[in-house]
This record gives sequence, C-alpha cells and structure tokens, in this order.
Amino acid sequence: MSEYTKKDFVSSQTVKWCAGCGDFAVLSAVQSVLADIGRPPHEYTFVSGIGCSSRFPYYMNTYGYHTIHGRALPVATGEKVANPKQSVWVVTGDGDGMSIGGNHFVHTARKNPDLVVVLLDNRIYGLTKGQLSPTSEFGKKTKSTPWGSVEEPVEPIALAAGSGATFIARSTDRNMDLTKQMLRAAYEHKGFSLVHIMQNCVIFNDGANSEYRDKTTQEENNIFLEHGKPMIFGKDKEKCIILEGFAPKIAPVAEVDPSQIMIHDAKSKSPAVATLLSSFIDEGLPNPLGIIRQVEAPVYDQLVETQIDEVKAMVGEGDINQLLAGGDTWAVQ
Repeated sequence: MSEYTKKDFVSSQTVKWCAGCGDFAVLSAVQSVLADIGRPPHEYTFVSGIGCSSRFPYYMNTYGYHTIHGRALPVATGEKVANPKQSVWVVTGDGDGMSIGGNHFVHTARKNPDLVVVLLDNRIYGLTKGQLSPTSEFGKKTKSTPWGSVEEPVEPIALAAGSGATFIARSTDRNMDLTKQMLRAAYEHKGFSLVHIMQNCVIFNDGANSEYRDKTTQEENNIFLEHGKPMIFGKDKEKCIILEGFAPKIAPVAEVDPSQIMIHDAKSKSPAVATLLSSFIDEGLPNPLGIIRQVEAPVYDQLVETQIDEVKAMVGEGDINQLLAGGDTWAVQ
C-alpha cells in the first residue's frame, strides 16, 4: 500500500486549460499512477516544450522544466544522464513533439534513454489558436489551411516504431482505466516509452478523434490489444483481424478458423508488427489501443553511466583545473 495519495502530486498552481480539455483527464491519471507507484514526488521530473500540453509541469508537485519549442526530449535526456535515479517524464503535443520536435523524437527513440514520453494528440495547434498540426487529417480546414490540407498526416506509432522505440502504447483521454494501465506499464519499462493519447480540443478542433473516444462507438472502432491474445473486437466480439498475404483484413469470427486470427505479438524484436498496426486506421481497420510494442534493448543512460565508471577506473577521476591549465592557452583581449 502506497503512503502517497494523488494530492501529494497536485501543485498549488491554478490549472489553465479550457473547460472540457482532455489534458485534465491525463493530468489526473498521471497523478493517480504516481501515487500508486509509491515513490516520493521529489524523485520525479516532468519536462515539456511549448503548447497547451506543455503547461503540465506547473501542475505537478514534482521537479520540472518548461523548456523551448520541440526541445523537451534532449533536455530530459540530459536530466536522466545527470540524475540516473530520477524518474523523468516528458509531456508533449502533436505540434511540439511531431513538428519542430520531430527530429529529437526520432533520435531520442533511437538512443533509448529511460524516459516516459506522453504525447497528447488533438490533431491541431491549440495554443496558437487553430493551425494545422502534423497529425491533422488530409483535407483538414484550419486557419493555416483555409481550403483544406494537402498533406498526409504523421502517424506517431509508425514514426516511433521506425525510430526503434522499445515501448509504444496508445489510449484515449476518455478511457481512464486504460490510460492509467499504459502509464504504469511505461513507467515500469526500461527504455524509451511512448504513450500516445488521442484526445479532443473543444475550442479549435472539437470532435477530434471522436470515433475512437466516444463510449458508444469505441467497441466498434477500436481493437484492445493484449500480448499473446487473438485480435478480436466489436461490441459482441464478433469480428477479428486476419492476414491475406501481408494485408490485414476484417473477418467475422464465426466464419474463420481460429488459427487464421492474428495473434498480437508486442514482444517481437522486429518493428514490423507495430508498423502494421500503425496502418490500421488508414486501411479502414479498428484503431489499435493498448501496448503495441514492448521489447528490451540497451538503455542509453545506463550505457553512459557504465562507460563513465569504466573510464574513471582506467584514468582516474580527472581534474578540471589541471585540464584548464594544461596545454597551450590563448588570451583574447
């Protein structure tokens, strides 16, 4: 039984999000999960960039950095390397994380530092009041695309899988139980952990992701993944996913042999499974929720710490004053 409660992780700051914003639900879920984990607030650091979601650190009674646009991940990596025992979390949005921060996203996932990355995706730029974001739909009319977007959206799951992310999960802001499960699993994973949360923006993109968030349609439009379990979905669990060649298809459970139904393999070393799942929505298939990928790989901050210890054992601690005083020096006057 944890000695901490949700209130221990609630800061004194007034939460300044619009009424009905999905960020409230995620904030509550994170605070509840941290309380259940049982570590004290000072052992956590929350890092963000710029955007509505990036106000997150202000509302957590933990250490935190509100950094610059798109740069939360390198700051968080530095924090983790400098303080390996600290639990470091990044909260970012679809604009902050997938556009200006896209390059950092790719290389941080590739390096695999032990970070929990929470991506709040409402498919719009909210803080700057309604411009196209990297995850906005093709044809989307916004203030920056008044006649409709001619860009295909970024698929965060595909980008994470292709970049080598070792933990990938997806939930929605309205599914609090699943969100808490994914956050806890991400915390327990050692390495880069992405939790992609599909949510709404009630002011600038009302109805975003509604087909996956609405309780009346989520059973039909989502497939809840479990490692080692068959991919079955629908209100009455009457539909399943089969493969025809390399193409996933929907089929009635009653009309196929059980051996034909795809079995979810979250622990496959190949990113192919996660990449295939990331294509489901575009192919008219149900949206995958749950743990999509969970594999073990060397962890960046642990490798750095080990290397530092090995070098110290070989050449000693080092002396910064000796280093500065040694060799040739120049005076600029």
